[in-house]
Amino acid sequence: MYDIAIIGAGPAGASAALFAAKAGKKVVVIDSDQSVTRRAWIENHYGVAEITGPDLVETGKKQAAKFGAEFITDKATAISGEAGGFTVKTEAGEYAASHVIVASGLMTDVAEASGLQTKDGTEPRIKTIFDVDAQGKTNKAGIWAAGTCAGVSMHTIVTAGHGAAVAINVISELNGARYVDHDVLKA
Repeated sequence: MYDIAIIGAGPAGASAALFAAKAGKKVVVIDSDQSVTRRAWIENHYGVAEITGPDLVETGKKQAAKFGAEFITDKATAISGEAGGFTVKTEAGEYAASHVIVASGLMTDVAEASGLQTKDGTEPRIKTIFDVDAQGKTNKAGIWAAGTCAGVSMHTIVTAGHGAAVAINVISELNGARYVDHDVLKA
């Protein structure tokens, strides 16, 4: 049983995984390796002069793995269960978690298979997004959405930040108190 299952390892999903794993949560990231970021050339990501999308994705995954996040290459097909006991079904298996963060980018097909509410997208070329509140909560307690599928701008810096913000909200809920992660320089 994982504390958090994350669907998608693009900037939103890997960023959520980084924060959650660094907070000591048991995290699995299920990724179909279809991130639109894998086709990007990026010159507007703060702190990075320029980078290819594939390099950004791989760097994010390595950062999260450093803190213990597990990565599975598979396609999530549905989420069943209720808060505290979800099963993420994939084409090749199932993963149990108390919370789920969907960071599936442009893809919202898991929503229909899971009873999650969607609405029209607001970004150009983004037809459908998950219907979430300001914290990233969907209509099912314990299932959250982050990044483009949650309606934020599809720029990598924005989706990565949103993934982190949603993860902090989930960690805070799991801990029962607001979670803050601030490292300081070592002397």
